[in-house]
Amino acid sequence: MAAIVTQLRILIFLYARISLDPRDQKRGVKRQLKDLHRWAVEELTGEIAGEWVDNDLSAHTGEERPGYDEMMAAALTAAQQPNVRVIVAAYHPSRLWRRRVERAQAIEDLRAVKAFVAFESGGYFNMAKASDRSQLANLGESDTAESEVKSERVTRAALERAEEGRANGKVAYGWKRTYLHDGDGKVIGFEDSEHPEQAAVVREIVKRLLAGDSVIAVTADLNQRGVAAPGTGQKRKRRALGQTEDGERWSKTSVKKIALRRANAAIRTYKGDEYPAAWPALITDEQHLRIVDLFAGRAVNIERPGQRMHLLSWGEVTICGPCRGPIRVALRGNAKRGSRRPTYVCAEDGCVGRNEEALDQYIESIAVEVLSDPAAADIFKGDQSGALVAIERAEALRIRQTEAAEDYADGILSREQLRRITQKLGRQIAEAQAEVKRLQPIDLTALDGLIGPQAREKWPKLTVQQRRRALEALKFRVRIHPSSRRGPGFDHTTIDVGWHGRELAE
Repeated sequence: MAAIVTQLRILIFLYARISLDPRDQKRGVKRQLKDLHRWAVEELTGEIAGEWVDNDLSAHTGEERPGYDEMMAAALTAAQQPNVRVIVAAYHPSRLWRRRVERAQAIEDLRAVKAFVAFESGGYFNMAKASDRSQLANLGESDTAESEVKSERVTRAALERAEEGRANGKVAYGWKRTYLHDGDGKVIGFEDSEHPEQAAVVREIVKRLLAGDSVIAVTADLNQRGVAAPGTGQKRKRRALGQTEDGERWSKTSVKKIALRRANAAIRTYKGDEYPAAWPALITDEQHLRIVDLFAGRAVNIERPGQRMHLLSWGEVTICGPCRGPIRVALRGNAKRGSRRPTYVCAEDGCVGRNEEALDQYIESIAVEVLSDPAAADIFKGDQSGALVAIERAEALRIRQTEAAEDYADGILSREQLRRITQKLGRQIAEAQAEVKRLQPIDLTALDGLIGPQAREKWPKLTVQQRRRALEALKFRVRIHPSSRRGPGFDHTTIDVGWHGRELAE
């Protein structure tokens, strides 16, 4: 009897990536795919299973790469089918991986299913062979080292610019830039000076807010007068809702950002440190400190939960684990494939990110468990004596802050002395306010009818605002840490949760 020969099916998975494409023109990834298609047909002689792209995404920083994740998932699934050989193909190893951890995990995953990896620039690796895996790992190590050296060089240059007070990147709103040239016409530096129209707008915004105008009123007036907003005429991939094609309208966010910039007072910042700036100040140190204090007071005292849509993205309940910064909600995922979903992300540097629905469900399940304890009412009781002392201390510090400003106006203190005093008192006031919140007894009115076994039945019927008020009454504190696991599923081990009687460790 003749043996039955089963034909081997070769599936080629094409992947292209470009790190930087701010205008979203996709020229680089299109060139890569064109070369990959030609090469796959002429040399790999297989069936192209599909193509995946990550445009304007770095593989070194660790940010999510939806195209890469989908390609790997599809390749690993296909490789488990009988009589199928999978080839993951890219233009160069650096297009696939830059980080050691990600490369090592991919090599191991591909080894398990006996897949192959190939590069148009050269190299064909059988992941079932130890020698090929070693060669691929060593080849990729040079890419990782190159990225790390470049990152160190860029970081050192950025620190040098900060120490010299020089601006980083394009000229900011409020200033204009003049380039300096040598005798041959070569650019050797630049100077930033006041922009006549824009500087006046910055001063107007600060003065009006300090005089009592609301951010909404200032924003509406600027738009009604046709004052061009920062970024007008710049090409961007995304525009905020209601923004014009030219980006000429002001928003509440842009007004607030302009008002709070340390650059307004000629302060250069880098990684939390401050340096004297090389550009001229648009407002005084006193005005800057007052505007910062103004918004800090609004954040503490004028929060309006009824206007909020998300459970954990405002106030002090949830913070970023690495930087202790606030959390906001943003859409994350692949827009083209319809997988962009609301995600809690670090509002400062994007340190962390978690699916909004999954995190809400996890926190709410803990809250229900706490409330379901029949003895919860007794646990949450307390006295107000300690809180009253902290309130009095905060008020006394505010009076001292006002007296310091008056001494500066009378010429008793210098600007530098006022700045140091105001910053120190500001920190002490914040500590006193935190002490008030810690010592104040829980507002049991927010938990009316929720304490006891009935909590499981009543919690789902509450609005987002009612649930948030209950979390605040329970003094919930949530800290989100980075997750090392990629792919589907919620990693609750990276979420720290505390509440009244169970404080978070520092």
